[in-house]
Amino acid sequence: MKIILLEDVKNVGKKGEIVEVADGYGRNFLVRNKLAVEATAQSKLILEKQKQQKIEQEKEDIKNAEALKLKLAEITLVFPVKTGDNGKVFGSVSSKQIAEELIKKHKITIDKRKILDEGPFNTLGFYNIKIELHKQVIATIKIQLKEQ
Repeated sequence: MKIILLEDVKNVGKKGEIVEVADGYGRNFLVRNKLAVEATAQSKLILEKQKQQKIEQEKEDIKNAEALKLKLAEITLVFPVKTGDNGKVFGSVSSKQIAEELIKKHKITIDKRKILDEGPFNTLGFYNIKIELHKQVIATIKIQLKEQ
């Protein structure tokens, strides 16, 4: 029996694949539990349409990420920090603080887990921070730690 998987199924295949399985397993387990549908001409057309939509959405996401990358390249975030003797910083600036500052100052929402350079940023000066906007798009933003 040929089926189209709606979810990833261990030892069978990944979502969207057309696979051959035993008739009983396909009808009684996979189809009944909504893990798959029977591979008919109509369901194959729907699958192709969904794949095309996914490709178009991916292109749109990359285009948006590229635009955001250009915007981020122009931004420099300034963090005033307390320092002790010899310009040593008390504490450090975290990726969470960088993400919050982007929201507060520039209204750009970025997940703190997408900030690739984890630091610690604990000395005065400039840093170039890499941010993953998409799997294929990595932006760079500048931060500055300056004395309060």
